[in-house]
Amino acid sequence: MTTGEGVAAPPQTSAAPPDAGDARRKARLAFLVISAGFFLAQLDTLIVNVALPTINQEFHGSTLSGLSWTLNGYAIVLAALMVPAGRWADRIGRKNVFLIGVALFTVASLLCGIATNVPFLVAARVLQAMGAAALVPTSLGLLLASAPPEGRAKAVSAWAAIGGSAPAFGSLVGGVLLQADWRWLFFINLPVGIFALVAGLRALPTEEKPEQGPFPDAFGALLLMISISAVTLALVKAPEWSAGQIAGLFVFAAVVLGWFVFRCSRHESPLIDLSLLRVPAFMMANISALLYSISFAALVFSFMQWCQDVWGWSGVRTGMALLPGLAIVPVAARLAAPVVKRIGAASAVATGSGAMTVGVVWWIATAELQPEYVKVLLPGVLLFGAGSALAITALMNAATAGLAPTAFATGSAIVNMVRQLGMALGVSLFIALLGTPDTPEEARTAFDHGWILTAAAGGVAAVVSLALGLWLRFAAAKKAEPVAA
Repeated sequence: MTTGEGVAAPPQTSAAPPDAGDARRKARLAFLVISAGFFLAQLDTLIVNVALPTINQEFHGSTLSGLSWTLNGYAIVLAALMVPAGRWADRIGRKNVFLIGVALFTVASLLCGIATNVPFLVAARVLQAMGAAALVPTSLGLLLASAPPEGRAKAVSAWAAIGGSAPAFGSLVGGVLLQADWRWLFFINLPVGIFALVAGLRALPTEEKPEQGPFPDAFGALLLMISISAVTLALVKAPEWSAGQIAGLFVFAAVVLGWFVFRCSRHESPLIDLSLLRVPAFMMANISALLYSISFAALVFSFMQWCQDVWGWSGVRTGMALLPGLAIVPVAARLAAPVVKRIGAASAVATGSGAMTVGVVWWIATAELQPEYVKVLLPGVLLFGAGSALAITALMNAATAGLAPTAFATGSAIVNMVRQLGMALGVSLFIALLGTPDTPEEARTAFDHGWILTAAAGGVAAVVSLALGLWLRFAAAKKAEPVAA
């Protein structure tokens, strides 16, 4: 083919426009930024576990119950702020909220690293949680907006795998960094956060028209934080305070929680839509999520304390000991999908919770004061990894099974909030039962009590999940019944 001047025309090709390569590079950069922020938020949920004994030794006069607020404060604030942060993102843009979260998380990590006492460290951890609360609900939305349609499923799978691998990474790297200084557990966040902030300004997509509507109830979120904090304080101080003081805190927590529920019933944009809790399947799934998370957090916390305080292991060895279980979580989570499809989400949650429970019961039956990893701890670690992968994969499906599609996002946010609250309660309950044993024999008995609680929470979560499965089958059968003419 030639042009009118007799010059050969350029061949017709289906090559992509010149800017297609730039778009792909920008999408890859956006994925790295989003994954980095999400990874940091998930990483710092558990990474401090391995450092608590070392921090306790450095901060003279500190106690395990006081240091537990570095875990509980993070979990409580993250739980209370995830839902409002997601709604704020809808109003002012996911990119803006994500970058604010990265900046706050990075600054808070620096403050954690230079902390000179427990109150300073706890306050910095609370700031970290505020940043994480902005990262978690915005990351998936930004990912879907930045990935090309044909690559979204693959991007979401990779994003989930990265989040699932964060605890394993934290367990191992946290133990290694602990050999240099526990402060490096927080300083390591700084280069990742700076990269995410700088690159995110360029690579993340910006919504043209953020949603309109009322801002969520920030005061309601504060009431929820105060109520759960009061319950947590009562639990961790139970061995030290009088019965009257503990009862007073519980009463205070109940009053504040009642105020929170009242606001949810009256506010135009409540933190929790109470109508969702009237859906039986959703309510049962949240109860199961709460119990599962209590068991999960108590299990991880107890493992770290047992290895370091009872067996005298280093942070590196403790992290390596838990690594086999945590490392199989992202792999097992991907393999769990066909199992969930075959047996149903509720049955999968029950199976996963049951596996974790069996692992803890094994520890109760076999643990001795003399270290014996392969025979004693490893079976429980592997059951924990496989069970938690199956349960967490199915939990969101089980929770949203009874909801209308328009309520999926809100329902998922509430379940994530409940999970974080369960983790705070799990650590607090275990500390309350552990107390301050003076001899190895007393420690063995105290850990047994804590492990019985851990196993009980997991076992009840399994029973509730089985009941949820029966309810869903009953509801489906009832819906399928022919209507009489």
